[in-house]
Amino acid sequence: MTEDNDKLKPAQSFGTLVRAFRSRNYRLYFFGQGVSLIGTWMQNVALSWLVYRLTQSAFMLGVVGFIIQTPMMILTPLTGVLADRWNRYRMMIVTQVSMMILASILAVLVLTHWIAIWQIIVIGLCFGVVNALDAPTRHSFIVQLVDNREDLSNAIALNSAMFNSARLIGPSVAGLLIALTGEGICFLLNALSFLAVIFALLAMKITTQGHIYPVKTGILKELKEGFIYTFGSRPIRLTLLHFSFISLLGMSFTVLLPILATEILKGGPRSLGFLLGAMGVGALLSSILLAARKDTGGLWKITAASSTVFGLGLIALSRSQSFMLSLILMVITGFGMVTIMTASNTFLQTNIDDGKRARVMAFYLLSFFGSMPFGNLITGAVAHSIGVPTTILLAGIFSLLGSLVFTLRFMSYLKRERRKNGSTDYTD
Repeated sequence: MTEDNDKLKPAQSFGTLVRAFRSRNYRLYFFGQGVSLIGTWMQNVALSWLVYRLTQSAFMLGVVGFIIQTPMMILTPLTGVLADRWNRYRMMIVTQVSMMILASILAVLVLTHWIAIWQIIVIGLCFGVVNALDAPTRHSFIVQLVDNREDLSNAIALNSAMFNSARLIGPSVAGLLIALTGEGICFLLNALSFLAVIFALLAMKITTQGHIYPVKTGILKELKEGFIYTFGSRPIRLTLLHFSFISLLGMSFTVLLPILATEILKGGPRSLGFLLGAMGVGALLSSILLAARKDTGGLWKITAASSTVFGLGLIALSRSQSFMLSLILMVITGFGMVTIMTASNTFLQTNIDDGKRARVMAFYLLSFFGSMPFGNLITGAVAHSIGVPTTILLAGIFSLLGSLVFTLRFMSYLKRERRKNGSTDYTD
């Protein structure tokens, strides 16, 4: 190989890693949404700190969190129907502007010292409703941003990398700003951060590619149609059920991390921050590796393997009493957890009809956001009875069982398809 070819190889590799950037609309979305997500993570940290400062109540922290999540659990299937019916581009602009207004109201109330807990609850509920409309719209909008459908999997993986990068940056910046100036500036910066994604959206040139509007037959009928389509497809059903199971009994271990950091590893808030940071590093690594893949073949195998890695990481973490070893294991669990989420998302996005895309993605989101609160409740109750290490051990064992069942069921499906048709699209 010549010296010139040696110089080109890293550039070509990087081009593969970010090939979705070839689409102008996606580049605009990526950088606009990246700025906005940093602001969102800053607000999440500041909001928790503000609620605790005002109430000194762990119970109220739970109440506010539950109120914000509840609209996602209740409304997501319905908003998925709306995202298939309406223009997703316009819906994105509406949701981003709405969240900017809500963040601005919160910033004004905090900076003028008029804030009260009831106001936080009302604003949190409004955020939850807007998020319930935004989430399925945003996930199904991605297909309209890439010029080449072969770049869709790369775009999804890059979105995951963007999300996890923001999760590393936002809380760190928020912690510093809260210590220096208080929570209000975090809400103000979040409100301003929405300008980045709004300007990016306005600068796009959107076509109807990837958005096939269904014949409007009534919201409930379309909701039923989406449900039948989603759960009538065995590979889609298996993917969603597996993701729901892991979310319910595996991923909920994160609620125990404060206790793990303080009582098991004999640390404090700083130790908790390092554990979360290590998990974020694993998540970011997963996103980068998935973005580097050139095709969408074998995603179900990656999903099964990553849930095995996740389960083994949890089992090892449950036995660890070393802080350094726990950091390494948190990188592994973060890697496995985000790989499950991203691979499942990509598999669904590349194997569903465009006209039902938002409805299927709504069920994908529901499988996570609907499972998470109940998983936290179960995990907390079990840990209270048998202890944190044993609870994390059980979470790891359940994750391994989920991987085994998913693998056996999917292989059974593939064998049946081979006998029926001689081949199948899902064996790549």
